[in-house]
Amino acid sequence: MKFDVEVISREIIKPATSTPDHLHHFKYSLVDQLISSSFYTPLIYFYSLDHKLSNNEKSSHLKTSLSQVLNHFYPLAGVIKDNYVDCKNGGVLVLEAQVNCQLSQILQNPHPGKFNDKFLPDTIGNNLVLAIQINFFNCGSIAIGARLAHKIADGLSFVTFVKNWAETACGINDNVCPKFVGASLFPPILNKRSPNEFPIENNIVLKRFVFSNSNISALKEKYVITSSTEKSKIYPTRFEALTSFIFSRFLASNKKNTGPKKNYVLSAPMNLRKRMDPPLSDDSFGNISGSAITIISSHNDPEEEGYDHGLVNKLREAIHKFDKDFAKKHKEGIFDLYSKEVFEDKTLDIGELVFFNCSSFCRFPFYEADFGWGKPMWVTFGDLSAKNYTILMDTRNGDGIEAWIHLTEEQMANFETDKQLLTYASSTPCP
Repeated sequence: MKFDVEVISREIIKPATSTPDHLHHFKYSLVDQLISSSFYTPLIYFYSLDHKLSNNEKSSHLKTSLSQVLNHFYPLAGVIKDNYVDCKNGGVLVLEAQVNCQLSQILQNPHPGKFNDKFLPDTIGNNLVLAIQINFFNCGSIAIGARLAHKIADGLSFVTFVKNWAETACGINDNVCPKFVGASLFPPILNKRSPNEFPIENNIVLKRFVFSNSNISALKEKYVITSSTEKSKIYPTRFEALTSFIFSRFLASNKKNTGPKKNYVLSAPMNLRKRMDPPLSDDSFGNISGSAITIISSHNDPEEEGYDHGLVNKLREAIHKFDKDFAKKHKEGIFDLYSKEVFEDKTLDIGELVFFNCSSFCRFPFYEADFGWGKPMWVTFGDLSAKNYTILMDTRNGDGIEAWIHLTEEQMANFETDKQLLTYASSTPCP
């Protein structure tokens, strides 16, 4: 459906109290330094409301609580510099916009590729860390769209911030205590300049596929491994089974368009907080993550018997390398795992590597963000405009997993008609 969104106001929101002088320079970690300053993670929360509160009351409620929570999340009100975040003279850009349709019309037939232009801030400007757009629907419902610089925060940090913002809006702010530990875990390289631009791909199509719990269980059963004694079975996790399945269908459905022989790299970002020694809490803020790397040669045929089991095993082995020594490995060199698995493999032609990224945000507290008017009807990421990128999220009711898949137009045309994919995936309406 066609609908218009008109921005009606722009405002800079600063922390309720001035950030102390000793916190004006927020240091990057080594992981932060390797991320482009132009890459902003898009996230949208949809809330079903009625007309009991005016738009001004909703806006005031959100802006006041945002200002309060920024006292604790002060780097989010900063300005991105080459080697640090300036937390002295920034702020959060907040836009208000009017949407000329009902929320139900959006949820019944979502077009995620259009969400960026509609519900998210059109531009950040001035290298601000965070920008927010409050969207008012004709029915009284709202959508809160936000873009956060990946430069200083991973997905869990983003979701944790929104959850704390919502709790502050409800007067529950005693437990707001983010721990900014990134630079101490992964010390930065002095005077290292970060990448300036995140490459935006053209002709990228974003589609949503839903895998029910029963179909995920069927995939786990499909990939089960029987021990040599045949007395025990090893089941893959939900993530291992679903990621391997999506990746294998990507390879199979696009095999005829691959051209010259290529090597494929499956990159699976991992949350390292619970893998640290000692483990870190979810309030640990920053890019506390690393990627498990799985390499597949194009000489292997995805349709061959045993192919999927081999892929699942490789992914599991890559994930298990993220043990309690991983922080030490990161400190010694961020590319340690990559160099061992990819760049020192003499059998691979580096010029023919094709990367496929699958990030899991399952079990993240998306639906705990209650600003005082109930939990969100739906939460989704926006279009990342990144080729070969998949995001996994739990459905609202916990009855399955949504897979948001970014492919080129040609790749998607083959992928979305793949018979094996459609055996397990559907495209159901949103809640």
